[in-house]
Parts: sequence; C-alpha cells; structure tokens
Amino acid sequence: MPRLTVKGLGDFEVTPGKRLVKAMVEDAGTDQLHACGGVARCTTCRVRFVEGEPSQMTQAERDVLAAKGVTEAGIRLSCQIACDHDMSVELISRLEGSGRKDQGGQVADAITPSPVWVEKS
Repeated sequence: MPRLTVKGLGDFEVTPGKRLVKAMVEDAGTDQLHACGGVARCTTCRVRFVEGEPSQMTQAERDVLAAKGVTEAGIRLSCQIACDHDMSVELISRLEGSGRKDQGGQVADAITPSPVWVEKS
C-alpha cells in the first residue's frame, strides 16, 4: 500500500489508486480545500510535493495551473493525482483561515474529468 506523508501530520497508508485529495481528507484527516469538488477548475486543492511527485499530470491539471499562473515547481492539484506510490506533500490550501464555509463539494472516486495523461512540464 502506498504511504502518504503529510508534512507536520505524519504517515498514512492509502488504498492504491485513491485520489490524493480524498486520501488527504479521509485518511490523513486534513482540512484540505477542494472548492470545485475535484474537477480541476479552481486550484484550491493544490499541494506542494516534498518527495514522490508524479512525472505525469492530466491535461486538465496542466491547463488550469497555466491559466491560473501557477508556475512554482512542485505545486500540483491533489484532485488530479492517484496515490499509486509513496509520496510526501505539504498542505498549502486549507479550510482554516480561508474564510470559506466548507472544504468543498463531494469528490468522485475517479479522477474527473476523464484523464488525458501528459508529461509534466
């Protein structure tokens, strides 16, 4: 089973293939935001990779990061990543202090929209 390390919180075993955003909320108990419900539209689910950043990303992730001007290395959308290997992340987009009423809508089990995989740039 893949291990997810959330900086400052600990290590968590995750069901293989589980979406990172769901693992962070359900397994690690974080208050990670996902305002659009995990469909690669808003960038509130972004995390900073410490280790284990995937070499591929979905076309939707690449497009929304570019549109929002997110260029910092290691910043990724947790809604577009499957936990298929060990990874370590840092929370950078939390409910606490955001002024939002909740973390966001229900996130589907499968990556949405249907992924088209591309090499990360």
